[in-house]
Amino acid sequence: MNAQEKKPIDWKSLGFEYTRTDYRFVARWRKGEWSVGELTTDEIMHIHEGSPALHYAQQCFEGMKAQTAEDGRILLFRPGLNFERMRNTAERLSMPVVPEELFLCGVKEAVRANAAWVPPYGSGASLYIRPLLIGIGENMGLRPAKEYEFRVMVSPVGPYYKSGGLSVIKLAVSDFDRAAPHGTGDVKAGANYPGGLYATRKAREMGANEALYLDAAHRRYIEEAGSANIIIYTNSNTLITPKSAAILPSITRRSIMDIAAKDLGLATEERPIDLRAEIDTFAEVAACGTAAVLSPVGKIWFDDAWHSFYGNGEKVGPVMQQLYDLLRQVQSGEKADTYGWTVEV
Repeated sequence: MNAQEKKPIDWKSLGFEYTRTDYRFVARWRKGEWSVGELTTDEIMHIHEGSPALHYAQQCFEGMKAQTAEDGRILLFRPGLNFERMRNTAERLSMPVVPEELFLCGVKEAVRANAAWVPPYGSGASLYIRPLLIGIGENMGLRPAKEYEFRVMVSPVGPYYKSGGLSVIKLAVSDFDRAAPHGTGDVKAGANYPGGLYATRKAREMGANEALYLDAAHRRYIEEAGSANIIIYTNSNTLITPKSAAILPSITRRSIMDIAAKDLGLATEERPIDLRAEIDTFAEVAACGTAAVLSPVGKIWFDDAWHSFYGNGEKVGPVMQQLYDLLRQVQSGEKADTYGWTVEV
């Protein structure tokens, strides 16, 4: 589909908000079997009031994007890893695993059916894809649901942060814990997120964009931000990222670490990072994830003071700029995909 056939939308003014599109993909699990799934125009989910998704948060989701290449192709980015993460989450929450073939079919069908909603090349926007799995049906006690719905909804979106583009953000260390080791922090369960709304609100009251969490056991080691993983370029020419059993394994972070090592020749490490002991070695910091892509962090509020990084916390550092550019070039088809990460719809 070419750019002339896209919806008449002011793509550059899009925020990260829901926009109703024409179709969504739905499949049901009943009596131990998944249906083949189908497209529907109904954006309303009709579920029983006793559904465990409502009472016990037996539900999970994924986040991914589709982008239009310059030649008109629509590209997904590493969808197989989204399947793997949803599989791990479903098993942790005692939900039936959506088969890989059904997961990928649902994603591709939803994107194809809404091709006119995939923002055109060069617009700075993308089609956000939200696969979700929820427990439905009659239930009252604390036990797994008897039925499940797998749905793939899509919506065109702009930058996650309102300032748009590759803009510098601020983080404030939270007094609250996001997750504990051996809990559900390493899976993408919906229940992980509402507790963070309060922490993010408190961070914004302090002038930050989002909260930054430390580990629950020692409150020393960096874990992640409210909606993104953390990467840090140090004075020793190394790109480091936190290692913890409570961190969601970000596909974006994993890809950036590979790009840093293979394209930029940087040393990379995934290890515990002691914020108080190491903050003076941070040259550049960024938050990264599907929604945010890569957002440079200029300042972190910690120990009752702002700590600034590259350009006194006001400028985008050269390493983060390179990593952002290289990642976006692969995702949009501008750069040859030597990694085999993109999948054409």
